[in-house]
Amino acid sequence: MPKQKTHRGLAKRVKRTGNGGLKRHRAFTSHRFHGKTKKQRRQLRKPTMVSSHDMKRVSQQLDNMK
Repeated sequence: MPKQKTHRGLAKRVKRTGNGGLKRHRAFTSHRFHGKTKKQRRQLRKPTMVSSHDMKRVSQQLDNMK
């Protein structure tokens, strides 16, 4: 059986943390900021962690990523 390959598109979008979590950027940050509050815009600038519900699926796609 062939080896599982790392999903390169996902590997470019996340970064592994020291504790094994995955850090990602937030969605909804490209345009239409006039409909968002100042607080929403400020919070969208900060990166966030991949949800624990998604970790199993995401980590399977990133098997070989360090």
